[in-house]
Amino acid sequence: MDPTVLAWALAQPVGTRAAVLAAAFTGGTTRVTFDGRTVEYRSLDELGRALSVLHAAENSAARRPNVTFASFSREGS
Repeated sequence: MDPTVLAWALAQPVGTRAAVLAAAFTGGTTRVTFDGRTVEYRSLDELGRALSVLHAAENSAARRPNVTFASFSREGS
């Protein structure tokens, strides 16, 4: 588990999906209940990957966009 992802999740408001997943991960459990649904992850590694995917989705807007510059010239003969 990436410590940055875990720190981000633990900093989320209580009751949010990220906070619930982080609490389960730090508690060593693989069963998570959120919004009336219960999910049983196969391992803590799988739960950590789910948390990483959630982190990436939530923070995609914070990434810098890729920019490509093109240069053209017209040479006259």
